[in-house]
Amino acid sequence: MIGRPILLQSFGHNSWSGSWDINPTSPSQDVVGPPSKPPISPSYIPGESFSFPLDRSDIGWILRTNTMKVEKETRNIFQLAVQRRRRLRAKMNNLMVGHTKECNDETTTNLMESLMGLLRIHVKRGVNLAVRDARSSDPYVVVKMGKQRLKTSMIKKDVNPEWNDELTLSITDPNIPIKLTVYDHDTFTKDDKMGDAEFEVSSYIEALRKHTNLEEIPNGTALSRLQPNNGNCLAEESLIYLKDGKILQDLVLRLGNVECGEVEIQLEWIHFPGSKLFSSQ
Repeated sequence: MIGRPILLQSFGHNSWSGSWDINPTSPSQDVVGPPSKPPISPSYIPGESFSFPLDRSDIGWILRTNTMKVEKETRNIFQLAVQRRRRLRAKMNNLMVGHTKECNDETTTNLMESLMGLLRIHVKRGVNLAVRDARSSDPYVVVKMGKQRLKTSMIKKDVNPEWNDELTLSITDPNIPIKLTVYDHDTFTKDDKMGDAEFEVSSYIEALRKHTNLEEIPNGTALSRLQPNNGNCLAEESLIYLKDGKILQDLVLRLGNVECGEVEIQLEWIHFPGSKLFSSQ
């Protein structure tokens, strides 16, 4: 008599093999199916191999796990790229000191040949600035000298902002005026002007050239004074003085083309090897 087939699972692969029982002992003997599949381990690590078949739910869970891992690694790579780009941009801004992006190698070479030095402008604060929004303004400052253009951070809802930002310009001609403009930041419309002022650095450069023996000058000594008049934008006397081995100049600029407002800044010269500031002496 030919018996009923008994199916046995082969655990080394995903196929099934059959054998025949030629001497059945019980008429109630039925086909024996595969053993129940053990549940997949919650600590499953993609890449491991399993000796039991996986159903659709297991495969979906594996795919979701791999997808989440890839998304996390992609986010980390993107964040690192953004941080690297920011550091590179800050480094380039320091190297180019405000020059336009169109500068080529020849322009950069000419700049270095004519560069007198670097001028650091410490934009301290604004006083009684104009209101351009409903009750206040969101002011920031833009400084221009020739093709160079730099700006401070923006302070929200404050007509007496404390910026305390440092902007660095390259000086090739001390007779070129520096223009300072205050803007009110707007989200959906063009930024409104809140006044402007111009100042020159020729008097400051002259003080630098005149006083080279800083070791012999007492700290806090006033080296020069500039008085406000119709030919400048000074709101009060400007003092050029020595402090901690550096020659500084404080300026309070009265904003024009606006109903009110002043901006306080400080100038500091940055010395570097090969500076041509004193080459004419």
